Amino acid sequence: MPRRRCSVALVPALLLCAGSLACGDAGPSDAFASGTAATDAAADDGAAADDGTPADETAGVLDVGQGTMGGVDPDSASGCDKVDFLFVVDNSGSMADEQQALIDSFPQFITAIDERIGASHDFQVMVVDVDAWVFGECPEACNEAAVCDANASCGVTEECGFPCALRDLCEEGAFACNQTQPEACEDVLGAGVVHPRGRGASATDCDFATGARYMDAGEPDLAGAFACAAKVGTGSSADTEQPMDAMIRALGQDPAAAACNAGFLRDDAILVVTFITDEDDDPTDSTGSPQGWFQAIADAKHGDDHAVVVLGLFGDNDEPDGICTPLSHDFATGAEAAPRLREFVEMWGPRGHVGSVCAEDYAPFFASAVDSIGQACEDFIPPG
Repeated sequence: MPRRRCSVALVPALLLCAGSLACGDAGPSDAFASGTAATDAAADDGAAADDGTPADETAGVLDVGQGTMGGVDPDSASGCDKVDFLFVVDNSGSMADEQQALIDSFPQFITAIDERIGASHDFQVMVVDVDAWVFGECPEACNEAAVCDANASCGVTEECGFPCALRDLCEEGAFACNQTQPEACEDVLGAGVVHPRGRGASATDCDFATGARYMDAGEPDLAGAFACAAKVGTGSSADTEQPMDAMIRALGQDPAAAACNAGFLRDDAILVVTFITDEDDDPTDSTGSPQGWFQAIADAKHGDDHAVVVLGLFGDNDEPDGICTPLSHDFATGAEAAPRLREFVEMWGPRGHVGSVCAEDYAPFFASAVDSIGQACEDFIPPG
């Protein structure tokens, strides 16, 4: 049986999660472990380029044909001027502060990427959340609550407590029973977010200039567009979050998601995946493993895992220098240890960066990854 999570907004309404209706604890994620091998390697890279050139003299020279750097021959086919950024953002009930921290750090991150790779580079940015549809369980909750209403049992019996409270939560997120339907691609796990809905979401059609489910460098207000998309809210009604499934589906493993995201993943671009969640991937619910996720992403880049950089913000409770407190859905604080997510990120070696989802400021974490992204761009050889 799938777990049912108690959203933080449900707790004040009633003490539901008891007896046969007990809700399983949701799990947090890993941390800003600056002592990990991956993060330390990135810090070392930031001091100087491979040929001893100071890092501040390397900005803007990664485009093909713009000179020799790090052993790259200007006449070779190595190098890139294109980057595809995928952000996988947890939209469960305890993620409001984390989403805001991500939004706050994005402008500085993308500016640093622009300086490191060069002003002429071409990037695309897509955000996905971690459920197929934020209102996925709302229709059933509405139907069950209607029966409870007819019996005058809403808020009275255990059997009616959960569906009635969930219906209230759905309505708080602007879901109208028997009326609200998913928009195009909105009920497809891994489809790019263009109109976040539900409690705490931007609740706005982000209307990207591309006309697609992702932004690009030509977006008139890129920071604003990203803020619109990344504020995916805290109203997910899914039993469990599915960040890893959303990630690999967004990259082409699911035909429906591939059709929704057409044009995002490009053969001649490197791929930077960032995921942020306060729960680990649950092996009882997951459809994969760290090894499988790694292979799926490598396959999406034609087997070239060196064309990929992975950034993970999740719980670090299992680390000696971890800063996360235990996850509390009641107070929307903390996170849970995420050994499976940590294992996945560390499989990428120097192209994998682990950070704490509990950090107040994500800017240092993203800054630590800029040189890894630049190096991956330098070394990239497009297929064919």
